Amino acid sequence: MLNKFRKKARHHLEHLRVRLSGADAKLIPAILGLLVGLLSAGVILLFRGLIDLIQSGFLPDGNVEHYEGLEPIFRLLLPLGSALVIGLLFLAFSRGRFVVGIVNVIERLAYFQGHLGWRMLLVQFFGGILAIVGGHSVGREGPSVHLGAATSSLLGQYFQVPNNILRILVACGSAAAISASFNTPLAGVIFAMEVIMLEYSLGSFIPVILAAFSASGLTILAYGNQTVFQIPALEMTSLKEIPIILLLGVLAGIVSSLMIIGLKHTASFSRNWHFISRLLLAGGVVGIIALPFPEVMSIGYDTVSRAMLGEIGLGLLVGILIFKLLATITSIGLGIPAGVIGPALFIGAMLGGATGLIAHHYFPGITSAPGFYALLGLGAMMAGLLQAPLAALMAMLEMTHNPEVIFPGMLAVVIAELTRSELFNQPSVFRMLLQARGLDYRANPVAQHLHRMGVASVMEKNFVRLPVSCDLEKLEAAMKKEPKWLLLDKEGEPESLMPGVDLARYLTEQKENPEEAVSEIALDEIPAERLSIQPLHQWATLHEAAVKLDEHKVDALYIYDTPAPNLKRVTGILLKEQVESAYQF
Repeated sequence: MLNKFRKKARHHLEHLRVRLSGADAKLIPAILGLLVGLLSAGVILLFRGLIDLIQSGFLPDGNVEHYEGLEPIFRLLLPLGSALVIGLLFLAFSRGRFVVGIVNVIERLAYFQGHLGWRMLLVQFFGGILAIVGGHSVGREGPSVHLGAATSSLLGQYFQVPNNILRILVACGSAAAISASFNTPLAGVIFAMEVIMLEYSLGSFIPVILAAFSASGLTILAYGNQTVFQIPALEMTSLKEIPIILLLGVLAGIVSSLMIIGLKHTASFSRNWHFISRLLLAGGVVGIIALPFPEVMSIGYDTVSRAMLGEIGLGLLVGILIFKLLATITSIGLGIPAGVIGPALFIGAMLGGATGLIAHHYFPGITSAPGFYALLGLGAMMAGLLQAPLAALMAMLEMTHNPEVIFPGMLAVVIAELTRSELFNQPSVFRMLLQARGLDYRANPVAQHLHRMGVASVMEKNFVRLPVSCDLEKLEAAMKKEPKWLLLDKEGEPESLMPGVDLARYLTEQKENPEEAVSEIALDEIPAERLSIQPLHQWATLHEAAVKLDEHKVDALYIYDTPAPNLKRVTGILLKEQVESAYQF
């Protein structure tokens, strides 16, 4: 009775997975999105909580941002010491893989269908804590996205969901990460679609929205419904400010381009260095910079808030901007395992604050408070660096709850993006970091469409599997099922594919000429069309099928699953024509 129940349950699960492989599956992905949002947010809140706990334990007055209060010798040695511990952690546990964060998530999505593992999740978790607590010029958003995406991916792998759904779950975890880091659910959704998935589709939007919603709810429960930056309402004074806002967008585009170029050259220059040597250099540079400018250390959102409140003078703003840029290029370019988004927000706020002070000095009657320009600079820098103007716009809105930022922010983020991409011809920072590793990831509409569909949703199930050499009685029994295709085995492995109609014609001819009939028929020798084949797992996407067909130059794929270790069960046939017909959308 129990075995019968288990068999029935397995059948239902398999049927459900086949349904999930279709492009129109919505309800189950939505439920999974809600679940992974909660799980991802839980991991990220633990990550944030441990950082806050450690920082409050050793920073003056228990202030988790107050690196300025440390003695100069500690500001110098802290990044060096943490860099050494990070290096030893990676050498001991990462198995030679030193890239984590958002770049790793995009790589695994582009080349491994979103499969992320436990090992790098744990390395990123503790490496990210050490990097942020150690005062390196990094942010927590990169590690958070990796942690959220990996948590979602592992859950999907546990449930053995098709790869098209696994990709969506990775986007859900990424959205949950941004939502939990900033309490910005809408910005998290747009970031996941704009930066991670590089697409907008209804089937992806619904689970990603629910993931961001559940993550934000858990964050509110833990930290309250406060905005990241506690500043008074700021607004644009006059339309006469538009030229200044346009100039700020251009400056943000220039600075983001310089940052991308600097990161590219730093990564290229140090590519063949030992990993610990790179990290120690990064720690040394940050430690030296922190002697005169301790504000560059760690996340630094307290300094961003001060810039928005207009509490920092022009000279200090410019100094912090220059040295934060240098410290970030060094930290990220040399491989410190944390994020670039936080430093981008910081640098943008310093740039905007300086621009606002200068504009207010020369045009006091028509300009808004310098803090308003700091807020616009924050969003413009994020848009220019990440190639994510809409996510940056929503982040500005949700981090301040200030709708007045939308109108001028639209101009600032678009101009920053155009300056970087058109004037300087630079890719986004994540694409550049992928290119530095010999990889790339582009928004190809055909590929994106094929990624949304699993092979199980379109494969041909009307087939029979036969040995190459088969007796007449067995062939006649098989043909009573009227199979469309015959999968021919040689030495127990599928070798080729034959249309069922060709065998039916041959058997008819044999009946008409009984004197030529034989009891044993070699199916690889009779007159028939034969297609070359390769194997592909049942939970692969149509894009994986297209790549396999092209790489091996075959006509068809036989689709299999693995109901038990080392056991392959053929479940369907996929022809090249079926994949090509999916291009029409």
